[in-house]
Amino acid sequence: MLKKMMMLSATIAVLALSLGIAAAADQERAQQQIQTQEQIYGSQMMSQQEREEYRLKMRAAKTVAEREKIRKEHHERMKTLAKERGITLPDEPPAKGGGMGPGSGMGPGGGRTR
Repeated sequence: MLKKMMMLSATIAVLALSLGIAAAADQERAQQQIQTQEQIYGSQMMSQQEREEYRLKMRAAKTVAEREKIRKEHHERMKTLAKERGITLPDEPPAKGGGMGPGSGMGPGGGRTR
């Protein structure tokens, strides 16, 4: 009987830990999505599909020059769209970034294993 209780307790503990980890991962994904949207110039005027298409286009670019061309073309489209809608956007596109933002992109621990 004691052995069954210990197994049940261990199983419950593992499940609780798994749920906590899953919830933290969902929260982190949501935060990354918000940050990514903020990095796309004019994202507030774009649908989710348009933002995803832009990201895929940027990822598919083979060179820095190609990404810069896509970024500039996108900036011009967003400026035109903003003007049509009476929205004010900054004149300059956002600064080029490393994609993951500041730091290693791995979060706390930097990907270390124990």
